[in-house]
Parts: sequence; C-alpha cells; structure tokens
Amino acid sequence: MTDTFLNFKDGMISMEKEKIIEILDAWNFWTKEPEVGITREDYLRLFEKLKETGQVVAIIGVRRSGKSTLIKQYIKRLIGSGEDRKNFLYINLEEPRFIDELSLKFLQDAYEAYLEIVGPTSKPYVFLDEVQNVKGWEKFVRALHEKNEAVIFISGSSAKLLSRELGTALTGRHVDIVVYPLTFGEFLAFNNLKFETRLELLSNKIKIKKLLREYLSHGGFPLVVLSKEKEEILGRYFDDILARDIAERHRIKKTDKLKILAKYYLTNISSQSSLRKIKNFIGISLDTVERFSYYLRDAYLIFFVSKFSYSLKEQEINPKKVYAVDLGLRNMLSFKFSDDWGKLYENAVFFELLKKNRELYYHRDRYECDFLVKKGETVKEAIQVCFALTEENKRREIDGLLEAMERFKLRNGTIITEDFEAKERHGSKIINFIPLWKWLLMSTA
Repeated sequence: MTDTFLNFKDGMISMEKEKIIEILDAWNFWTKEPEVGITREDYLRLFEKLKETGQVVAIIGVRRSGKSTLIKQYIKRLIGSGEDRKNFLYINLEEPRFIDELSLKFLQDAYEAYLEIVGPTSKPYVFLDEVQNVKGWEKFVRALHEKNEAVIFISGSSAKLLSRELGTALTGRHVDIVVYPLTFGEFLAFNNLKFETRLELLSNKIKIKKLLREYLSHGGFPLVVLSKEKEEILGRYFDDILARDIAERHRIKKTDKLKILAKYYLTNISSQSSLRKIKNFIGISLDTVERFSYYLRDAYLIFFVSKFSYSLKEQEINPKKVYAVDLGLRNMLSFKFSDDWGKLYENAVFFELLKKNRELYYHRDRYECDFLVKKGETVKEAIQVCFALTEENKRREIDGLLEAMERFKLRNGTIITEDFEAKERHGSKIINFIPLWKWLLMSTA
C-alpha cells in the first residue's frame, strides 16, 4: 500500500515536471529555433566578456529595450559555436501559464525538471528573464552560483530592484549590463543601412539625414522601429512601465499623479526641473514628488543630469536637467513636437553619451553649456547642442562653450548642429561645429 502511494506520488511529480518542460520548450532551443531578430553585436560581445568573469550577469534596462531578444541571440550564437542546445535553460518569468506558480519552489522545480528531462551534457547556462517577478529569487541564484552549477544570467526592468537585492544577496557575485533602446547606428542597421568606411557614410548622407528625423520622431525601441503601429505600441509601453515597473512594485495608489509627473518630465526634456515647482503644478507633497521622480528614474524612463560642482551638496540643491530614455515615448505625449527639434537634438546627444557610460553634468555660470563629460576627477570634454544655428544665437552658444572650456582648461570644444560644419579658432581655443548625424556615427565609421 505504501509503495503504491509512493509510485502514485512520484507519478504526479513527474507529470508536473513534464508540464513545466512542455511550456518551457516553446521558449527554448531544445527542439526548435526561436526567432531572434536583428543582431546587436556590441551587446553580444559584452555578454561574452562578462560571462568570462564567472559572476552572475545581470541584464537590466527599460522594459521592451530588447533584453529578452538579446538573450536569445546570445544562446543562438553559442549553439552556433558548438555548444549543445540542451545546455541552455531560458525561463520567461512573465509567461502567463507560470504567473500563479511563481515562487522560489517553482524555480527549483523548473531547474530540476530541466536537469531530469532535457539532460544537459555539460555545465548549463541558466537565463532567468524578468526575475523580479519571483519573490526570493536571489536565494535560488546564490545557491546555484555558490555551488558553481551553472553559468547564470538574470534580467530585470528595474535598476532599484537589482541594485538593492543584488547588492545584499549577491555582494561581489554579479556584474551588470544595461540595455537601452537602439542607438542611431543600430537604428540604421535595423533599416538595412550599413557602411564600412567614411566614404560610404558620406555617400549616404541624404538617406541618413532622413532616417535621423524618423529616429528623433519615433525613437529606438526595437519593435517600434520595425512596426507600422508605432504610437499604439509606444502607448502600451508607457502604460506598462508605469503600471508594472513602478505602481505595482512600489504599491502606489496615486497612479494618476504618477502619470501626470511622468508626462511632465517627458514633455520637458532638455530643461531644468525644480521639484518645488512640480509640487505646486501637480498638487502633491515635495516628498511624494521626490519619491515618484526616483521611481521613474529607477525604471529607466527618465534620467537626471546635475549642475557641475565639486560639492555634492551643491549638486543636490541646484535644479537638474531631465532627459528621456526614448524620444518616441516623449513625442507620443507631446503636443508641440514640431517646434522642439532643439530639445530632441539635445536629448539624442545625451542618450549617445549615456550609452557610452559617460559621467555627465551641465555647466552654468554667466552662460550655460549643455554637457560636461567627466572622467575620474577631470572634465575632459565640453559639448554644446544647437539645432538651428543663426547669427543671433551663435554668439551665445560660443560664449557658453568658451566659458566652460576656460574654467576646465580645455583646448577643444564641440557644438553639435543641424547641418553646419566648420572649425573655428577663438584665441587659444578651437571649436568644432559638427552636424548631429555625423557626430552620432563618427565612432561607427
């Protein structure tokens, strides 16, 4: 009688494992070749480099920036290089059929089902996509890592989640990759425009400038770039980021105020923002404005740039400039898009510098300079952005740049324009004027 009960129990466990594997098979490469989209080479090289550290690789970034697709591209590449396809376990933790099962026990059951039924032939790769959906996930990851059982990649859409939970549970055991929407160079590749030399770049100038307008209008979310229903998709993205990555996670009840604040920031990109002014505009407390602002930042929806100062206190008390992670989201919400090319240009420059992991500030004394690029303790670069350079505003832009160059002892400075290109000497200083399209692509040509 006891044996029969045990066999029946074992049979039930086996059926549960088979069901898990049946669902996972649709996402994995065990029996099929899932669609992996257009390859983003820079990220795949970074995946491989960080894998070699032996640490848990955390893939973070704004929702729908392409994290899941990059994971699949990486798996496909490894299989193509000779790895057994059985050695990869990818779990999408937003799979609807798993929603009611998500727990620490589920992760363990899924992993055991994979070992038993799929049967990896060597040390497996485990990818946990949108891992923040599982309470206690860090215990499962830490145990796997400490036993050196698997190569582990995790992904999430919240900087706060991973910095807090990884910082406590996986101290010294993780390295991070931040995935952003497409750069302009990637955007061109998604539109089948590639070039190997500077000559090819210049010969495609007209086409590139046309695509730049599209990029600045609709942004760089991969699916949006490839779809005709751009505004509809962007609207869903905006709502999902607010609802799933902020409101649900932080248990926010005033979701209407959160949405107003997000719209305020996105429609005021490239501008200085004062929390006190926002408080009065929206009608919520200063503390709530501050908390909501950081939630929006931690979901990678917006970014803040501080005024340069060697004093951290002064950085905090001065207004910050705000930028959007994607101009498509911003333009979907704005009623004055056609008049804002200057702001769009500045945001595009910010995004390119952000993507290159630059430490950024703005400078303001008598005049303003849009960007200071700091490396270590030293300001290395000063950049001004001006869409329509006229005789009236050219002097102002030059004065702002020269003031920053003088303070930080820089010999060269840059003014990014719509189409003006030149090199001017001002005393001992040299100012390079360069069109945005060329500046964005200089490092890829």
